[in-house]
Amino acid sequence: MSGILTYTPVEEIPKIRDDLRATFKTGVTRSLEWRKRQIYQIARLAQNEAEAICDAMTRDFAKPRFEVIVAELAGVVKIALKSAEKLEEWAQPERPDVPDSQRSWNPTIYKVPKGTVLIISPWNYPVILTLQPLVGAIAAGCCAVLKPSEAVPHLSGLLAELVPKYLDTSAYCVINGAVPETTKILELQWDHIFYTGNGRIARIVASAAAKHLTPCSLELGGKSPVVVDAAYDMELAAKRILWGKCNNAGQICVAPDYILVPRQKQDELVRGFEKAYKTFFPNGALDDAHYGGIVNDFHFKRLSAMLDRSQGEKVGGVFEGRRDPERRRFEPVIVKGVDENDSLLDEEIFGPVLPIVAVDSLDEAIGFINARPHPLVLYAFTEDPTVKERLINETQSGGIAFNDTFQHLAVAELPFSGIGESGYGYQFLRYSFDAFTHLRSSVDIPKSEESNLSLRYPPHKPEAYQVLGSAMNIRIPE
Repeated sequence: MSGILTYTPVEEIPKIRDDLRATFKTGVTRSLEWRKRQIYQIARLAQNEAEAICDAMTRDFAKPRFEVIVAELAGVVKIALKSAEKLEEWAQPERPDVPDSQRSWNPTIYKVPKGTVLIISPWNYPVILTLQPLVGAIAAGCCAVLKPSEAVPHLSGLLAELVPKYLDTSAYCVINGAVPETTKILELQWDHIFYTGNGRIARIVASAAAKHLTPCSLELGGKSPVVVDAAYDMELAAKRILWGKCNNAGQICVAPDYILVPRQKQDELVRGFEKAYKTFFPNGALDDAHYGGIVNDFHFKRLSAMLDRSQGEKVGGVFEGRRDPERRRFEPVIVKGVDENDSLLDEEIFGPVLPIVAVDSLDEAIGFINARPHPLVLYAFTEDPTVKERLINETQSGGIAFNDTFQHLAVAELPFSGIGESGYGYQFLRYSFDAFTHLRSSVDIPKSEESNLSLRYPPHKPEAYQVLGSAMNIRIPE
């Protein structure tokens, strides 16, 4: 027990997993109607328990109610309803287009659940990043254990109460705890692990999974850059970048991490930030109810140390950069003139500090991005088709978003994934269903095919080589 959160006894964890596996073996989760009912229950949970969830998030780290409702709960409802609506289409067996000679074999791809899965979710968006993959697991027909973050004890405790209230307890369960409990969970064999968090823990998860040859989805983060074209409206770019950075006080995997802007446009961009900030927070962000807090003392101190070590120039004026350690309040800070060796470029910031790196060309910006691990998303503010094409073709990132930040997450029909250090495995709607689904290939060879198969049997005559090995004589194009 953490004082607020009751931890699941370590000795009970193997039995929880075994009970879920026993449920899966009964076949109860195979029914599409059963799956739909469970998915609708998640939507009801999000709607009915909104006030309790908002209250828990406020107590954990002063997350604004607007952000919880709009960025988490409303998203869960929409994803759940859309998934239930599309479930029959997604689960329908597929019959691939094959040569005429194989049509009678009835080649079929069955969409079958992987089994009993583990979902480990983070503290920053703990509702949607727990329930969104769970919707995918339920849609696929899996049983699941949820392991929410102990860093948000009020919310994680609430989930432990709500999941059995709304979902079938024989198929879905919450395990709460810290390192010992998570270590025990990872010792067990799962049929898929879906982890959202940082790269350091992801390596531990992936290593544990590898011992059982368990597939993983790893949704990580990294330093997502913003490229600003000299010809773009600096005021609009600043407004949209700052909005993305202020969501959850910058504590999100797709937050703009640093900006690459033409040197001659740096001060104009800063003026745009000053105007936007004054509009968003007329009295500063320190006590504004629309601006969240830092999750815990560790991250507050980490951000403070990172900022204090920076050799860049902290923008003053409306950006007072006030901090309140007692309440873990940390106002947005813009730092300009940052060089490539600055402390703000060492690791993912994951907070409301935004460094600006001045560059002299698009080539330099692309080189700067490519010299670093692949980010989860690359943002670019430009209306120039040539610039867009170069960024698409000459960089790598999980996704690329033009002329806004954060908003690409609203398009659930697009696959969301990292690449390299920012993770792997796709999610959202159909892609979440696919993550927890095994594509089981099948053929059914009729007796009437025997005459067509006769050449395969030994002893092999010259005709067998000519017919069955005919590909060896196909002319390959130059």
